[in-house]
Amino acid sequence: MLGSLLKRINKLWRIAATGLCFSIFGLGALCLTFVVFPLVTWSVKDQVARELKVQKVIQQSFDLFSRLMRFSGALDYQIVGAETLRQDENCIVVANHPSLIDYVLIGSCLPQCDCIVKAAIWQNPFMKGIVKAAGYIPNINPESLLDACNARLSSGNVLLIFPEGTRTTPGIDSSLQRGAAQIAVRSEADIRLVHITVEPSFLTKQSKWYQVPDKKPYFHVEVQQKINIDQFVRDGSSPTTAARQLNRHLADVLFPN
Repeated sequence: MLGSLLKRINKLWRIAATGLCFSIFGLGALCLTFVVFPLVTWSVKDQVARELKVQKVIQQSFDLFSRLMRFSGALDYQIVGAETLRQDENCIVVANHPSLIDYVLIGSCLPQCDCIVKAAIWQNPFMKGIVKAAGYIPNINPESLLDACNARLSSGNVLLIFPEGTRTTPGIDSSLQRGAAQIAVRSEADIRLVHITVEPSFLTKQSKWYQVPDKKPYFHVEVQQKINIDQFVRDGSSPTTAARQLNRHLADVLFPN
């Protein structure tokens, strides 16, 4: 009886803690958009230096938010290989996408991280200032997207992509879009794999933030091997074939079961 009551209290606390954390996240995003980033824009005139500064602020903000989620008891997490990830350059970070905060957890380790952002976010008044200040890449035209990604990677940048395109649906086999593979083949940039597991499932595409599981969610983020792209470029008879073969390989290593 007492054990059941304590579990109920713990779950109610995690609901409240999750709501509080996301409220702070929203307020923080507004503060960054309307106060911090305009100050950075005003004080740093060089565009590249300004974007790097903004991305560093985003990384620090994500790190604080992740620690807040853990401190409040909303969830727990471990990132294995974070130092390896921080040292990567001129590569594409590819990860599976089981939860809403996957980008936050990975981004908390990357002082520099370019992202591909769907066109709708560029029209969002709360998010437009952030993605523009950070120099994120709009996903509008496929050809210009590939050119922009190639330019960033050629400069030594790290590009984060979730090739599923959206969060994983529990119980349904995942399929990968070919964008990450095409970018890797076109730019000849290696791929760093990151695998995320969440037990039990939390913040999935189908669930609301207040639908917390009975047990505290645990996120395990593991930085895995780097895939050498030269092998696929050599073996493929064309860039399209190489991208197709690479995409099949990514599906095998991201979803081994």
